[in-house]
Amino acid sequence: MGQIEWAMWANEQALAAGLILLTGGIVAVAGQFKGWYFAAYSIAAGVLVCLLEYPRSRRKKGSTMERCGQKYLTAVVKLFGPLTRNYYIRAILHAALAVPAGFLLSTILGTVCLGIASGIYLLAAVRGEEWRPIEQKPQEQPQRGGTFKQPPSNPPPRPPPDARKKQPEVGGQVNPIPVEVE
Repeated sequence: MGQIEWAMWANEQALAAGLILLTGGIVAVAGQFKGWYFAAYSIAAGVLVCLLEYPRSRRKKGSTMERCGQKYLTAVVKLFGPLTRNYYIRAILHAALAVPAGFLLSTILGTVCLGIASGIYLLAAVRGEEWRPIEQKPQEQPQRGGTFKQPPSNPPPRPPPDARKKQPEVGGQVNPIPVEVE
């Protein structure tokens, strides 16, 4: 059985947590809750988490499906170098971002999700994982006028001559269920 890549789970969890945090902050600001400044903080923290977590990391084995538009945010995440590549730093960042949002009821779910993501990132960091960008492989252009593939030297297999003969059709189809006319 293959080794679990915890960082992939943490990435999905943290992205969902950022969206939940953002939504809870918008609800609290729009509803003019007491402590609306925690809601404004939650909006900013949710946007930051979503931007940080949107690009997926490349897997050690196999292929990784890139998200739509990920290449643009990957360049930004790569720009910060070890601050965004190291999962210890991400775990601490997510835990720190979660604390102030925990003081408001509408953002508590995002806080819990961000705390879980922080724990999963810490587990991934302990296991030695780190964020690696997905690099595009250059697509090979077919050569025009170059080499042609050789046709097969052996013909395809054919059924025996008896099976190739066309069976004569006799009438229509036969109904296997007896029909009684009344």
